[in-house]
Formats: sequence, structure tokens, C-alpha cells
Amino acid sequence: MAKDHGFSLHKDEVVASRGVISTNHPLASAAGIEAYSHGGNAFDAAVAALFALTVVEPMMVSVFGAGFFVVRNGKTSRVETIDNYAVAPFAATDDMYEMVKERKPGQNIFETVGRMNQDGPLAVATPGTLKAWEHIVEKYGELDLATIVSPAIKLARSGYRSSAYMRHILDIRKECMVNYPETAKTFMPNGKPLPPGSKIVMPEYAETLEKIASGGSDVLYNGEVGRAIVDYLEGTGGLITMKDLKEYRLIDREPVRGVYREDYEVYSMAPGSSGGAHIIQILNILESFDMGSMGFGSVEYLHLMSESLKIAFADRQRFMGDPSVIDIPLEGLISKEYAKKRTKEIGDRASMAEPGDPTAYMHNSRNTTHVSAMDKEGNMVAATQTLNNAFGSLVTVPDLGVRLNNCMALFDPRPGRANSVAGGKRMLSSMSPSVILRNGEPYLCIGTPGGLQIFPSVVQTIVNVIDFKMGIQEAVEAPRLWTMGIKGTPGEKLLLESGFSGEAVNGLIGRGHDVLMMNRIAGGMNGVLRDPETGLLHGGACWRADGAAMGVSGGLTKEELLEPNPLY
Repeated sequence: MAKDHGFSLHKDEVVASRGVISTNHPLASAAGIEAYSHGGNAFDAAVAALFALTVVEPMMVSVFGAGFFVVRNGKTSRVETIDNYAVAPFAATDDMYEMVKERKPGQNIFETVGRMNQDGPLAVATPGTLKAWEHIVEKYGELDLATIVSPAIKLARSGYRSSAYMRHILDIRKECMVNYPETAKTFMPNGKPLPPGSKIVMPEYAETLEKIASGGSDVLYNGEVGRAIVDYLEGTGGLITMKDLKEYRLIDREPVRGVYREDYEVYSMAPGSSGGAHIIQILNILESFDMGSMGFGSVEYLHLMSESLKIAFADRQRFMGDPSVIDIPLEGLISKEYAKKRTKEIGDRASMAEPGDPTAYMHNSRNTTHVSAMDKEGNMVAATQTLNNAFGSLVTVPDLGVRLNNCMALFDPRPGRANSVAGGKRMLSSMSPSVILRNGEPYLCIGTPGGLQIFPSVVQTIVNVIDFKMGIQEAVEAPRLWTMGIKGTPGEKLLLESGFSGEAVNGLIGRGHDVLMMNRIAGGMNGVLRDPETGLLHGGACWRADGAAMGVSGGLTKEELLEPNPLY
């Protein structure tokens, strides 16, 4: 089936009836399966997997990180979101970083002198992950926190084997990591990145997890673990205080909602993430075209997708920021009327998009991980969680084994911008965990790491499933494209993964696109798809990370079936 779309698969999907979980590491998926086997639901499985990922995918996620949840509660049929993104410390100011005067090719667009916003204590923001994970278990789950954390504790204490993917990430960060010995001692002993197959143990972190299992998130936000981290940061130049930790709050936001091709309700994360709004905006644009007849990988489809991304990124740069600080014209951005206006701007040639005026359509005054889970009760979890950069700030707190985020790097370090630094402010993200209902029933939960490449990759996968009729494994593995269409950014050109035909590439060049071929766009996507006819759950995880989907069918027998057998 996959060869009909012009590419081959590297992994196989899983099919199960009771529950499926898909994560970016097999051992994390196994932790989710353990939660299912204890009688837990999709929420329990997702959080168990996230705790395990802090051990086996340590470059991507931590209890001192940030993220978003988009969930469907099977008991109420409501789709809800939780914003557990990081927040700038109260002492942060908009002039705390100095921009480099001349940015070199390939450098971060927010590059600062000494990389102070990316590496080290000043890059660390107040975290939201642990508080959110506990909240999910308490509000939606069936198991206690100690049971949920148990697989992660065993992995940290007993160890696991590193992979080629981890070595790849270490090679990217090794020159910076050598300056942080507490992190390097685990992942770069003897000054060199661990080769694949090396055993990694984290005894200090295992003890921290045990404290969390018994004391909950309070040990971080109002207890001994938090105090140890604050003391360490105060001694090394960081800004976070116990006041920052104690006053951190989760935000229950209304999800952004759109309807695609009448039958599909798309729910995604609202601002402070820009991703959900732009997924719906792009789908609204694409809805005016017969995507299925174009065919996956055709020059017509690739051109249309790239031009749609440019429109979304132009609007993102102009309108998006922390919704508590700026007035975002969200209703206009996701309106079908606004999309129709922007659609008229798409011609047959490559263009540079400008921001539109979504306010006229208001009717009222890269380095991340993702977990997808779904169960037979209709519970759906799409959770994207992050340290921001790989290994975050590169800071690991001694005696705790906790790696700290570098989410401050997501702020615009220039004063006076919508996304400038301010104390207590949430930085802008592109993370886009999403769930889709088909005719009101659970259908798809999806997400991926990848920074600014996240929401374009998610929207392409949604189109793969709905318009190109791909199965979940095909949809997440299919070749991707990415562009921002903004000069002076890494997305100025049209980036294409290998897997598209030479005819399509040449056709894009002929339409004026400046094409750059890439080995990989965004990160390891995973998802779970429910077959509307059979009710079976299909899980997939792509080749771009160590992802694996696992499922559970069957379960414990029912008491009423255990009546005495007259033969015994």
C-alpha cells in the first residue's frame, strides 16, 4: 500500500482493541503498556510513558520541562487542553540578553552573546511538566502516582542501552556539553559521546523519582527537590526562586477547533502555542482544493502546501505571542472566510507571503517528545513535552540528576516585541498536540517534536490520513516539506525530505521555489488512529526517532464468568 504513494516504510504499525500507546522510545511505550496492564487508562499510560522518557529519552524531556496536553475525556466526551508550558522567572527582563551583532549562517535567529539564552543557568525557565503530569493522573487516571512512576524508577536504577539516535543527538551537542560536567559525566564519559549500546544508569535521578512517587509534585514546587534546584541556580547565576516555583500555575485553555471537509473536527492547542491555530488556518486554505486528485508528492500538492505554510508563518510572526500580554485575533486566524481570502493569493509561482488582516474576520469584541494514547473507552491523549533544545540548558543539578530546560531561548531577546522577555510571561511555542474526531467519534491523536517544523508536519500528516487515505504508519513516515518563506530565517528556502520524485522536485524549481534537500524534517512523529468500522486502534511511530507503538488487547476475566465448574 505504501509504495502507491512513492515511498517505503521503515516500521510497522500495531493494532489492538483495548489500548494503544505510541512514543519515541520502545521502553517508554512499554511503561505505558505496564500502566494499561495494571488497569489504567490512556491517561495513566501516557504519563507513565512520559516519566520513562525522562530516563530513556533524556535529551528531550524532563520533570523540569514544559509542554501541552490536548485530551478527550471518554466519560464526558469533552476535548480539553492543559497549558503546562514554562514561564519566565519573575526576575527576568527584556534586556537580559545581548544579541550577536552579526549572525552567522545556520545560527539561531535569536542568537545571543555567549549563548546565554540557550545554554546555562540563565536559559532556565520555571517548569510545568511535573505539575501537569500529576494533574492528569489525579483528574483523569485510574492509578496512583507511585504506580505510574515505578517503571521510570526501575529504568533509572537498572539502566538501559543507548541508541544510534541518542549518539546522533550527542554529536550535535557535544561541543557545548563538555562545559557542563554534571551532564557530561553520564552522556560523555571520558569526554566522548556514548557509543550506541552503552549502558546508562541514573542512580541519583532514581532517588529523585522515588521522592516524586511518594510526595507528588509538591516536592518540586514547594519542597526539598525544588529547594535544592533553587539553591544550585542561585549559586550559578540562574534566576528561579522558590516564589517562582510556588506560584507556577497550569492553565486550562479552550482548545482551538476547526472542521475539515465537514466530517472531521480538529482540536489543537490554543495560544500560547501558535501551532494549533495555524494547523486549522492551513487546513481551511487546503479545503478549497481537491487534494486527493492531486496525489501525494505531486508538484501541485507540494506547491500548494508550501504556499499555505508561508501564509501561516507570515501571520504567526505578526500576531502570535503570550495571550495574557497581547491581543491575538484568534477567531479571525482560524475563520474559513479569512482562509478564503488568503487562498486567492496563491498562484502558480512561488511567492513571499505577507501578514494578512484577520481582525476583519473577528465576529466577537525542536527538540521535544510526543506521546499519543487512546483506549477503548474513548479517552484520547496527545501530549507534547519538551526541554526545548536537546538536553535543554545542559544543566544537570548535582545529587538530583534532574536536567533543566532552556525554554528562555524561545523568547525574542530584543525588547519591545510581542514575544520579548518579561517576568512571569509564557514564551511562544509551536508545539501542536492534536486530536481529531470523525462524525463526533474518536478518530486520531497525533503530534511530533521539531520546533518551528512541528505544526507544518502535523498538518501534512492530517492531510495524509484524510485526503490521501494513508494508514497511520504511512502517514507519520511519509516524506515532508517545510518552509517559512521569510528571508533571513532557516525556512527561507523550501526544504524537502528525500522520497519525493525528481519530477516533482524539478517541477517545484520550475515554479520558482528555491529547493533544498534534507535528510530529515522535524522529529519522530507518532499517533493513534481508530478505525471507525471495526473500533480497533492502530498505532504508528516514524523512523525519525526511536519511536515504537504498542498495544494491549484482552485483559482480566470477568467475575461472572468464574462460576464453580460442576466437573470439579
